[in-house]
Amino acid sequence: MDLTGKVAVVTGASSGLGAHFARVLGEAGAQVCLIARSEDKLAKVSQKLLGDGIKVDSHPADVVDREGLERAFAAFAERHGSVDILINNAGIARTAPFLEMQEADWAAVTETDLGGVWRAAQIAARIMVEGGNGGSIINISSILGQVVQPTQTNYAAAKAGVLHLTRAMARELGRYGVRVNAIPPGYFATDINADFFDSDAGKKMIAKLFPRRLGRMSELDGPLLLLASDAGSFMTGTTLTVDGGATLSAV
Repeated sequence: MDLTGKVAVVTGASSGLGAHFARVLGEAGAQVCLIARSEDKLAKVSQKLLGDGIKVDSHPADVVDREGLERAFAAFAERHGSVDILINNAGIARTAPFLEMQEADWAAVTETDLGGVWRAAQIAARIMVEGGNGGSIINISSILGQVVQPTQTNYAAAKAGVLHLTRAMARELGRYGVRVNAIPPGYFATDINADFFDSDAGKKMIAKLFPRRLGRMSELDGPLLLLASDAGSFMTGTTLTVDGGATLSAV
């Protein structure tokens, strides 16, 4: 699972899972390149990683902005010679009951969580194909792309789309040596959901899960490195669910 000499781009890298993934890839030897909307948050994450000896670069961009994303990827490819790995992690959530959900809530979530994955993957894949050395794209979905909950119509639809998008991309990009896989995490505390899981309703939900706890971020490290590295060289179009069995629970 050694990533020495690889260039890995992580979207949504300014906090939560994205920042964690950047650290994991960097500790495995990769040159990590961070993308997120907030330049200030990117700078803080970058400084911390640099202080721990990780090779890091960053460029602010929003995954809904094609031109901004293209500038970020072009800068990384120019400075580091290639893009070998993409972790498509950027995402947002806006909850509302189905009958009350507004157009803006639907559009913002689907355009970021599905459109942003397609957009970043297409830009990265073009660089990988042009370079001729293949690559690995890992799309971060969610178990809500496999099962559903109330008030999450937009998020669930987008994350389900990511799973099918992954398979479609894998089918087309395999001839170029570009592997495309998806990781749907289960319930992990992040900036998006930490307040909910601290609430009484969140604690009751956790109590219903199997195995009655949230995941630890470190429990995503092995699956991430497997799919990013040559250890997963015969895996593409795969959905590697990491949820502690939560999809087996009635929640």
